[in-house]
Amino acid sequence: MTAHPTHDRRTTLARPDFAAEHLRGLVEAPRYGRGERRRVVETAAALRREPDFATSIDTEAVFGEIFTVYDEMEGWAWGQLERDLYVGWLSANALSAGAADDAHAPTHRIRAQRTFVYPVPSIKAPPMMPLTLGSAIAVSGPSGPFLALKDWGFVFAEHAAPIDAPEDDPVAVAERFLGVPYLWGGRTSLGLDCSALVQTALQACGLDCPRDSDMQEGTLGEALDPATPLSALRRGDLLFWKGHVALVRDADTLIHATGHSMTVMVEGLAEGVARIAAAGSTLRTIRRIG
Repeated sequence: MTAHPTHDRRTTLARPDFAAEHLRGLVEAPRYGRGERRRVVETAAALRREPDFATSIDTEAVFGEIFTVYDEMEGWAWGQLERDLYVGWLSANALSAGAADDAHAPTHRIRAQRTFVYPVPSIKAPPMMPLTLGSAIAVSGPSGPFLALKDWGFVFAEHAAPIDAPEDDPVAVAERFLGVPYLWGGRTSLGLDCSALVQTALQACGLDCPRDSDMQEGTLGEALDPATPLSALRRGDLLFWKGHVALVRDADTLIHATGHSMTVMVEGLAEGVARIAAAGSTLRTIRRIG
């Protein structure tokens, strides 16, 4: 029996054998449960649709994000990312042992493409772990050119910004990822896909953004007339093809994570649209943010 035939499995907390308690009466399942909010404690954790390391990655959770756990099985945790509502399985080892507490609520986010946590405030110390852009950290205070994290480690202060001080240019954030490899399901500076690049850039600017390109295409900003000439596009406009999204960089270029080069790259705007059309996919949606 399928528990949720009419719901998007990517954002619905229901499986054939289990559903979240708040969905009781909305979806049918043999058992229900309540969730516990936990924090991601690894640099990144792959979220999959099945509890199997051989299953492809749907997305990734980065350090400090909240993942609400509803079910656990053989070292896996099933639940939902709080920020973009994506549902799936994470390795339980990537999560805090107990519930997320307010005492360690994030105060800052990582704004550099990648940085390190050091055991002492010194660049010569062997780093404890890397952190990627968008990671959320709880800072107790300054320590010279570093920020001291609550209970552990130090981060170079210039690589972080207060949670309540968002960026103001999504394209500038995306440009920090130039040359990063394309990775299906990836969402970090080690590799990311087209919609993750857009999501990460918008979230850094304090804007909510769903994870996948079809979700973004249906919800973000204002839809422009598909016949809008390329010359009328603005920096930060979003271009959508079936299964792909790019950001307009300026009057002549776009930036995207693409399987064409297997990197985040800048490409001529007209040339990119023509190249993708020649490959069999025409530009179908333009959306403007703000």
